[in-house]
Amino acid sequence: MKSPASALPLSLRRQAEDLQPLLQRLRRHIHCHPELSGAERQTATLIKNRLAGLGLEVQETAGGTGVVGLLDGAKTGRVVALRADTDALPIMEQNDVEYASAIPGVMHACGHDAHVSCLLGAAMILNEHRDDLAGSVKFIFQPAEESDTGAAAMIDAGVLESVEAIFGLHTFPRLAPGTIGLRTAGLMASIDTLRIRVLGSSGHGAAPHQASDAVVAAASVVLNLQTIVSRKVNPTEAAVVSIGRIQGGSAANVIAPEVELLGTIRARNEQTREHMRQLVRQVADGTCAALGTTAEVTITANLPVLNNDPEAVARVAGVATRLYGAEAVREAEPTLGGDDFSLYLEHVPGCYFWLGTAPGGGRAVDWHQATYDIDETALSVGASLLAGCAYSFLTEQ
Repeated sequence: MKSPASALPLSLRRQAEDLQPLLQRLRRHIHCHPELSGAERQTATLIKNRLAGLGLEVQETAGGTGVVGLLDGAKTGRVVALRADTDALPIMEQNDVEYASAIPGVMHACGHDAHVSCLLGAAMILNEHRDDLAGSVKFIFQPAEESDTGAAAMIDAGVLESVEAIFGLHTFPRLAPGTIGLRTAGLMASIDTLRIRVLGSSGHGAAPHQASDAVVAAASVVLNLQTIVSRKVNPTEAAVVSIGRIQGGSAANVIAPEVELLGTIRARNEQTREHMRQLVRQVADGTCAALGTTAEVTITANLPVLNNDPEAVARVAGVATRLYGAEAVREAEPTLGGDDFSLYLEHVPGCYFWLGTAPGGGRAVDWHQATYDIDETALSVGASLLAGCAYSFLTEQ
């Protein structure tokens, strides 16, 4: 059986390397002008202009901040999608570089500037191979990944219509440039938002026996929730429950009648996810009942587990091996972070993979930190791999 990338032209790598200076300029411009979720208008305009300059059909979606470019091959056939996210984070950049964010308190601290540059590069490469393609490529530039709302908006707008496979990448700070990480199941976690209202009764701080202290009960809930992962979840499974915000009370000498806890629940398979939901409710209810209070627990499902399609994973591995050698393909390190690419994978088969971007000689800084940066030599690698996935999908016999 042939590899799905056995006929992939090696010129894709050379084309990407020739584009490297342009991709770097694009990435630095976007990095310098970051925009938060839902406000990616300058970024969208840049993308639309670049795609239109290639002669692609360009569509606006998701309230004008989402962009889709359509490239038709010389012959009719299947449709494949490539996706990049475009939004930045509310973080004050601390990198001392010439392309540092010019917008105070906003920064590309998750690599989305690189994702956009890679996908624009893939569009440039594939545009030179229209005559080889039997089918179409949809280039999906998606806003609002960081708010977990962008993919749903794009899907509702119909971007997956006729799509038979989808591919995307994410910068990864612990892999060297020129390497990628691949995993089938559980690459990224599900995300549920947890809200617990602890309800007691108020009283004077000097007479706690006459009240039902919601603060003490809430504190006990927070501590007891930590026993779920350590004592109720199979140690071979990955999961987490974290409380990120506590609000309650009005004065130093008043027993608070109500406290609100806000947190996140994450798991790397749906069975553990459902088990976690049940255990959180049991712990909150039981703890509060023992302390004369009650718990109102609300769990909101945000994103599913990100599970890649095995055939799509094999395709990416074949493309990377063909272009960069077998040593370029590594087993992906999973994470309990989430990504709304998982929503696309609920509709069509596909693969999301790590793109090695570890800065040379430097300490790896993880996503969402004020000093996050990448080794920009990875840009041409990402562009060639995305182009290669689409090319192989639309040319295989």
